[in-house]
Amino acid sequence: MIRFDNVGVRYGLGEEVLSDLCFDIKPGTFQYLTGASGSGKTSLLRLLFLSLQPTRGNISIFGKNAQALDRTELPAIRRRIGIVFQDFRLLDHMTLYENVALPLRVRGYEEASYRRDVIDLIKWVGLADRIDAFPQVLSGGEQQRAAVARAIIDQPELLLADEPTGNLDPALARRLLRLFIELNRSGTSVVIATHDLSLMEQHSARRLVLESGRMEVYD
Repeated sequence: MIRFDNVGVRYGLGEEVLSDLCFDIKPGTFQYLTGASGSGKTSLLRLLFLSLQPTRGNISIFGKNAQALDRTELPAIRRRIGIVFQDFRLLDHMTLYENVALPLRVRGYEEASYRRDVIDLIKWVGLADRIDAFPQVLSGGEQQRAAVARAIIDQPELLLADEPTGNLDPALARRLLRLFIELNRSGTSVVIATHDLSLMEQHSARRLVLESGRMEVYD
């Protein structure tokens, strides 16, 4: 699904923040991306989501050379990827329901075909009583769960999650982890960026460990 060959990234004239990355992500796999703060986790997620170009090396995604993609091809590739950002990026003028349903609306589906699925997922993440609320009145944890629901509603081929349980209590964190595991079992490849060791201990999976911009892979 994804292959990195000697990928490096630098911002401006500074030193590389990621260096000599060589790894792959196979279809239907689950992996944690971990490392200390500042180790390059967010930059790597941006590479995977094609919102950042490498300074050197090659990235292949869904069988295509990422650097050779035309701008017109990017939306179709990104629709195959679900992403949970640390800052959530919910749209303030839309209700929670409308935010979660947005990926399906963008694809042109009729609401009647997805309304029940959206409502069921919102209930599953514990937000049934907030379904018509706007993001401004949601707590940080509620916004986080809404962002997760939006990322997975369309069962993407690849899910990227940047600290998805960071604002949640342990019980909710476990519940979301179970959701990610079930999504993975249905065929989605999952990459969770986290520094939460207790979360990683709950589900054994491959670890991509970044340290000072370099990666070690532990299968």
